[in-house]
Amino acid sequence: MQQIEQDVRQFVTDDFLFDSTSHFADDDSFIENGLIDSMGILRLITFVEKKYSIRVQEEELVTENWDSVQRVASFVHKKLGATQAA
Repeated sequence: MQQIEQDVRQFVTDDFLFDSTSHFADDDSFIENGLIDSMGILRLITFVEKKYSIRVQEEELVTENWDSVQRVASFVHKKLGATQAA
Protein backbone atom coordinates (compact mmCIF):
# COMPACT_ATOMS: atom_id res chain seq x y z
CA MET A 1 0.00 0.00 0.00
CA GLN A 2 2.98 2.31 0.35
CA GLN A 3 3.11 2.97 -3.41
CA ILE A 4 -0.55 3.97 -3.42
CA GLU A 5 0.08 6.44 -0.59
CA GLN A 6 3.00 7.91 -2.52
CA ASP A 7 0.89 8.24 -5.68
CA VAL A 8 -1.95 9.96 -3.83
CA ARG A 9 0.43 12.26 -1.95
CA GLN A 10 2.15 13.22 -5.22
CA PHE A 11 -1.18 13.95 -6.92
CA VAL A 12 -2.37 16.14 -4.03
CA THR A 13 0.95 17.97 -3.87
CA ASP A 14 1.13 18.56 -7.63
CA ASP A 15 -2.49 19.54 -8.16
CA PHE A 16 -3.50 21.37 -4.98
CA LEU A 17 -0.47 22.73 -3.15
CA PHE A 18 1.10 25.75 -4.75
CA ASP A 19 3.67 26.05 -2.00
CA SER A 20 6.19 23.26 -2.44
CA THR A 21 7.21 23.62 1.21
CA SER A 22 3.77 22.59 2.47
CA HIS A 23 3.76 19.35 4.38
CA PHE A 24 0.95 17.18 5.60
CA ALA A 25 0.70 13.79 7.30
CA ASP A 26 -0.92 10.79 5.68
CA ASP A 27 -3.79 10.95 8.16
CA ASP A 28 -4.38 14.73 7.91
CA SER A 29 -7.89 15.59 6.74
CA PHE A 30 -7.83 17.18 3.29
CA ILE A 31 -11.00 19.14 3.98
CA GLU A 32 -10.36 20.21 7.60
CA ASN A 33 -6.87 21.41 6.68
CA GLY A 34 -8.06 23.24 3.57
CA LEU A 35 -5.92 21.12 1.24
CA ILE A 36 -8.77 20.07 -1.05
CA ASP A 37 -12.34 21.29 -1.46
CA SER A 38 -15.31 19.29 -2.74
CA MET A 39 -14.41 19.89 -6.39
CA GLY A 40 -10.88 18.77 -5.64
CA ILE A 41 -12.21 15.53 -4.18
CA LEU A 42 -13.92 14.88 -7.51
CA ARG A 43 -10.60 15.39 -9.30
CA LEU A 44 -8.95 13.02 -6.82
CA ILE A 45 -11.62 10.39 -7.50
CA THR A 46 -11.07 10.72 -11.25
CA PHE A 47 -7.31 10.34 -10.74
CA VAL A 48 -7.79 7.19 -8.64
CA GLU A 49 -10.18 5.64 -11.16
CA LYS A 50 -7.78 6.21 -14.05
CA LYS A 51 -4.56 5.38 -12.18
CA TYR A 52 -5.79 2.08 -10.73
CA SER A 53 -8.40 1.12 -13.33
CA ILE A 54 -11.15 0.89 -10.74
CA ARG A 55 -14.72 2.10 -10.74
CA VAL A 56 -15.93 4.15 -7.78
CA GLN A 57 -19.58 3.48 -7.00
CA GLU A 58 -21.96 6.20 -5.85
CA GLU A 59 -22.22 4.71 -2.34
CA GLU A 60 -18.42 4.90 -2.05
CA LEU A 61 -18.43 8.70 -2.43
CA VAL A 62 -18.20 9.30 1.30
CA THR A 63 -15.73 11.30 3.35
CA GLU A 64 -14.45 8.15 5.04
CA ASN A 65 -12.90 7.08 1.71
CA TRP A 66 -11.54 10.39 0.41
CA ASP A 67 -10.43 12.71 3.22
CA SER A 68 -6.75 11.80 3.68
CA VAL A 69 -3.89 10.03 1.96
CA GLN A 70 -4.35 7.12 4.35
CA ARG A 71 -8.09 6.83 3.70
CA VAL A 72 -7.70 6.97 -0.08
CA ALA A 73 -4.91 4.39 -0.02
CA SER A 74 -6.97 2.08 2.18
CA PHE A 75 -9.97 2.45 -0.14
CA VAL A 76 -7.88 1.72 -3.26
CA HIS A 77 -6.25 -1.26 -1.58
CA LYS A 78 -9.67 -2.72 -0.72
CA LYS A 79 -10.99 -2.11 -4.24
CA LEU A 80 -7.95 -3.70 -5.84
CA GLY A 81 -8.24 -6.67 -3.51
CA ALA A 82 -11.92 -7.06 -4.36
CA THR A 83 -11.16 -6.78 -8.09
CA GLN A 84 -8.45 -9.44 -7.92
CA ALA A 85 -10.70 -11.74 -5.89
CA ALA A 86 -13.53 -11.49 -8.43
